[in-house]
Amino acid sequence: MTDHTLSSRLKIAISIAEEAGQMIVRAREQQGFSRRMKKDNELVTDVDVAVDQLISKRLEEHFPSEARMSEELAPESAVHAEASQLWVVDPIDGTVNFSQGLRYVAVSIGWLEEGIAKVGVVHAPFLGETFSAVEGGGAFCNGQPIQPSNADSLLHTLVGTGFPYRHESRKQLLKRLEAVLMHCQDLRRNGAAALDLCDVACGRLDAYYESVSPWDFVAGWVIAREAGARAGHLYEVPSAVPADLYSEHLLVAAPGVYDAMAYLLLEADQRE
Repeated sequence: MTDHTLSSRLKIAISIAEEAGQMIVRAREQQGFSRRMKKDNELVTDVDVAVDQLISKRLEEHFPSEARMSEELAPESAVHAEASQLWVVDPIDGTVNFSQGLRYVAVSIGWLEEGIAKVGVVHAPFLGETFSAVEGGGAFCNGQPIQPSNADSLLHTLVGTGFPYRHESRKQLLKRLEAVLMHCQDLRRNGAAALDLCDVACGRLDAYYESVSPWDFVAGWVIAREAGARAGHLYEVPSAVPADLYSEHLLVAAPGVYDAMAYLLLEADQRE
């Protein structure tokens, strides 16, 4: 069995993500895909499943003994959080964007070893961008180094976030939303968490907060962290879950505004 280095894993993951991206572009051009709703009012298309199958096949070819967690094929494998080697895949991050003809769509592939996220690839086929990073190696977009913004005050902080599909879960987020709109420059809701994280990594956004699923954030988490952004959680991570797999109450921001953003959001949570 090949003993893959981090750089070889990254190269393979980029190749798989870009092949998946080509499949996504062809599917949109042909406009022949079906749509259905999963639980919690979440959209899925047959393209999501087909791309997930492709990625799973490729990962099996290169890494046959390693566990995989993917949104469409094996979301229940979150129970493998203790696996020594784990691939975490979102075949189409931004499914609604994809189905509506919007460009903010990505393939997200991350890899963890002993619970630490070490490889991340986020490929945006309609934007022509591939973000990538490995532990200790910096972060890149289309091969060029990236870094977060030098924002140092909330007043000039552009913030990204998202909202859950279940409408009844959105009300509790309004306090945070109000706080951000009152104290920060503005807010963006682009519909793909992986790309929001990459936008923080390259300075397009100054901060991002949200609760998502593991496949939404692992790859972008590595990229943002390696770029130099601060990545953490607003609340304590349960001891039974690796921090790099715990997807609740994420906060990723330029170093100069991380503490102020955390205080703002936590204070908003406490308001009556």
